[in-house]
Amino acid sequence: MVGANLAEEAAGLLLVFFVPGYTLTKATFPEWRLRGSDALLRLLETVTLALVLSVVLTLLVGYALLAAAPGGFQAYWSDPLLEACLAGIAAVGFVFGWVRGAYRKQPPPPAASEGESGEDGAWELTRELERLGREERRLSHLLRTLGNDPAATGQFREELDHVRSMRAELQERREAEYGT
Repeated sequence: MVGANLAEEAAGLLLVFFVPGYTLTKATFPEWRLRGSDALLRLLETVTLALVLSVVLTLLVGYALLAAAPGGFQAYWSDPLLEACLAGIAAVGFVFGWVRGAYRKQPPPPAASEGESGEDGAWELTRELERLGREERRLSHLLRTLGNDPAATGQFREELDHVRSMRAELQERREAEYGT
């Protein structure tokens, strides 16, 4: 008898605090795998998200049940109606995760974003523009502090002109892409 109660309590705790959030996490992020160099980080993210999402779902479902039937629902964690709702959410999350490939050995291919032309994205462009800006400032500083060396001045001026033209070209190209 004690073993049966312990098994029921363990199943109830998993249902309230982990399973619905885990299945919805897998459905939302089917590409997450617990292998490779970032396995520990991915495990921590998955477990944390599953725990938080399960608690939030439990609270929302409990509130909805209380609002729908004020006299007919008792706010107990072990209420069969609450457990049935959470099991239903977990089942739906599992099915969506299965369809999206979350439980396969190999992760699904990443979805192509629309308008992807194979060129650098906004983040890469920003980093490149910042790098070129730093290089431009470095070369300008060298030219100001160089002194009277005409050979070095000519070399640094050529480099500075090249960096400025590359930076202007990147800005013009991106403005043309975003302007349309």
